[in-house]
Amino acid sequence: MKIERPKRKFLPQELVIDSWEKLSGFFDDLEKRSIETSNEFEKWMSDISELEAVLEEDLAWRYIRMTIDTTDENLSSSYSFFVSEIQPKLAPIEDRLNKKMINSPFVTQLETDKAYHILFRKVRTALELYRDENVPILAELSEESQQYGSISAAQSIDHDGKKLTMQQASLLLKKQDRTLREEVYNKIANRRREDIKKLDDLFDSLRKKRHQVALNAGFENFRDYKMVAMDRFDYTVDDCKAFHQAVKKSVVPIVRHMQEERLRKLGFEKFKPWDLDVDPEGKEALKPFSTGKELIEKTVEMLNNIDPYFAECLQTMQEMQHLDLESKSGKAPGGYNYPLYEIGVPFIFMNAVGSQRDLVTMVHEGGHAIHSFLSRELKLTGFKNLPSEVAELASMSMELITMGHWNHFYNSEDHKRAQKEHLEDIIRIMPWIAQVDEFQHWIYENHDHSAEERREKWLALSKEYGTGLTDWTGNEDMLANSWQRQLHIFEVPFYYIEYGIAQLGALGIWQNFLQDPSKAIEDYKAALRLAYTKPIPEIYATANVKFDLGESRISDLMRFVEEQLALLEH
Repeated sequence: MKIERPKRKFLPQELVIDSWEKLSGFFDDLEKRSIETSNEFEKWMSDISELEAVLEEDLAWRYIRMTIDTTDENLSSSYSFFVSEIQPKLAPIEDRLNKKMINSPFVTQLETDKAYHILFRKVRTALELYRDENVPILAELSEESQQYGSISAAQSIDHDGKKLTMQQASLLLKKQDRTLREEVYNKIANRRREDIKKLDDLFDSLRKKRHQVALNAGFENFRDYKMVAMDRFDYTVDDCKAFHQAVKKSVVPIVRHMQEERLRKLGFEKFKPWDLDVDPEGKEALKPFSTGKELIEKTVEMLNNIDPYFAECLQTMQEMQHLDLESKSGKAPGGYNYPLYEIGVPFIFMNAVGSQRDLVTMVHEGGHAIHSFLSRELKLTGFKNLPSEVAELASMSMELITMGHWNHFYNSEDHKRAQKEHLEDIIRIMPWIAQVDEFQHWIYENHDHSAEERREKWLALSKEYGTGLTDWTGNEDMLANSWQRQLHIFEVPFYYIEYGIAQLGALGIWQNFLQDPSKAIEDYKAALRLAYTKPIPEIYATANVKFDLGESRISDLMRFVEEQLALLEH
């Protein structure tokens, strides 16, 4: 696939953003331009879109490079420059441009198109939320939240004469040698203990600033502010709380049954924290690949068997060096697909160490990437700016669609085992998703809580969402502070329930795929091409699945997963 950066029609082809002065003239043009006809209005919208794409891509590359090497102060400074010097100046001008847009007489005729209706709805929301006094606070939050990545990236342990990242060390928790697992777990725990206070202090600072942003915008709390800011027009706070209860009722009992079976096979009365990842049948951890090169090569082969277009997308990214896959010292934790709106070819970042989890991350982020390719030709940048419920539908569906083709990484026996592990993980992760979301609701509804009250709440939720089958004696603090391992709570608050909602949609797409693979793929691609040009329920309907986070739907899909697990036993 040959990709060329589109020729700019408004900005210079080569623009180095190293000062505000390099940008201010373009904003002045947009703000002062006379718009007399509908064609002039659409040209004005197109110029805004181009400027948005260039700015977002510039910021994206600064973030990508910083997370690849958090030890390089120049890369960190480059990112900090944008969020502290450029973004605060953008906010008031964007607010004025939004007012100019919404006040235009040409909005009404464009708004008959659902894509523009959604775009203008987002603009009206931005106008509703904007406050001058929030501009410096939001800039501080953007910069401060990145400290989480630096703190986490600096965590490592020494084992057998080697320095291991936390991702590398976690692989040893799958080893059959229980003494080794306990030793490694204790090293990991002791290293994390060093940062408990630091992360508590960081989060308290973030929490207080977020609450002030909400108050300034006229909301009682940051949760209510974020429900609006995240464009959650298709479900409510009550729907989220109903989801929490449905997971407790329909999913937690299944997880408990699965864990009881694991205990029986292990021959233990209770798990210790270092027993949670080991194979109960005495098998070593699955190892689908050894290097990042092998991971991408086999992924491309596999995708080519499902849909050649999928493979072509990943090949293009590889050729353009838009992949950084392997775990290394100084690299920020986690994995992401970062959309690059101008070139239209995203970037995948991850910390692969050769595990089954890494294979899942690869196809998950690959789903996001393919979404970018399928929607890259849309007219405006705003159409491509996805709600998470849609973005995660693409990625989680790709995990399940590819699952039957993981034989590219495994022999027949290990392939079955990998599928079984993945389906069990889907069931196991649902309570964690609901717990993290319910925890965040509590955090911001009770904005003046202490760090100790936060730990107590997390422990109470852990009882409701947990199985009670793990003995945390001696490591109670690790359980009480385990919320600190969830990046989203620090960096992207309230972005988490979307994984649960999208997982339900993805299971529906997989159901369709098992019945009629070619039609399911076409429906999936049709939904992804829409990006955010239709309401979320309509996008799900295009993929031929329901947008439904109620108890009945959750219960039905969990039964379906249990049926598929039973088939893998034979």
